[in-house]
Amino acid sequence: MAGHNKWSKVKNIKGAIDAKRSKVFTKITKEIMVSARLGGGNPDTNARLRLAIQSARDVSMPKDNIERAIKKGTGELAGDTIEEVTYEGYGPGGVAILVETTSDNKNRTVADLRNLFKSGGGNMGESGSVSWMFDRVGQLVFEPQTFSEDKIMEIALEAGAQDVNTQSDGTIEVVTAVGDLYKVKDSFDKAQMLPVNTGFAYVPKTSVPVEKEKASELLELLESLEDHDDVQKVHANFDIDDKILAELTSK
Repeated sequence: MAGHNKWSKVKNIKGAIDAKRSKVFTKITKEIMVSARLGGGNPDTNARLRLAIQSARDVSMPKDNIERAIKKGTGELAGDTIEEVTYEGYGPGGVAILVETTSDNKNRTVADLRNLFKSGGGNMGESGSVSWMFDRVGQLVFEPQTFSEDKIMEIALEAGAQDVNTQSDGTIEVVTAVGDLYKVKDSFDKAQMLPVNTGFAYVPKTSVPVEKEKASELLELLESLEDHDDVQKVHANFDIDDKILAELTSK
């Protein structure tokens, strides 16, 4: 199983970061603002905004919060300009890490991330230092208990998806080209087959095996990065043995 899926699995097991509602609201609010600023405030014509609004509804964000975030993004309400920046670096064991952020103060964000990398046994890199190790893709994730893999594959391939595969945790992943994500998502919507997660991901081309001695330190760094208010997503190309993962996440 590739590194980005390992980290997703670890987050689900630990359940710590996503359980903090206020932090989740902050991250989704920023995504709504960026989506509205870049593509306009109408979700019918802005697929990225439509997904962001759905994410907000999934965590029961109040309607007023959603509407206020859209208006801040379009400039109808005063608010700080939120910018997207992806930072790169290395973690313990030589693992490549990409950190997607949305921030109203890039100087603050980069300083914070540099400190987190350093204290976590890693180091920040220059732009392009690790991004070449990843492919940028669209990704839809389905629960196997809800829909059959055959039905998911049928719709995905007809809609132009690149691949469909089953992960070791049983979830079914549909992979698309970046420009096709929303088109594929619309096809599933029309079939009333809603994924549990839709978005973009950096898929590692190769993974780096990490021994137990470095694994705990690496996971702590990844969690501290993801827990930062300005961080939207963290991607890494590690591979930790499932037995070691189980031991570390049960503590």
